[in-house]
Amino acid sequence: MANDIRVCEKCNHIRLKSIVPKLEKMAPDTEIKIGCKSYCGPCAKRAFVFINGRYISAPTEEEVLTKVAKFVK
Repeated sequence: MANDIRVCEKCNHIRLKSIVPKLEKMAPDTEIKIGCKSYCGPCAKRAFVFINGRYISAPTEEEVLTKVAKFVK
């Protein structure tokens, strides 16, 4: 079963140019969807990634990637 990974292009705490390649490396068979997730409150304060039905957030991009790794199928 493929992963469902989504990131918001408007999040101030991640850079798409750096996070997308790292997510692709974690889950090579996954199409990463980029777009607004209507999660603006937390998105304005922390980095986040939506993966397999869960919003995962952390203060930095690197920390959120560490947390996301636990949910990759």
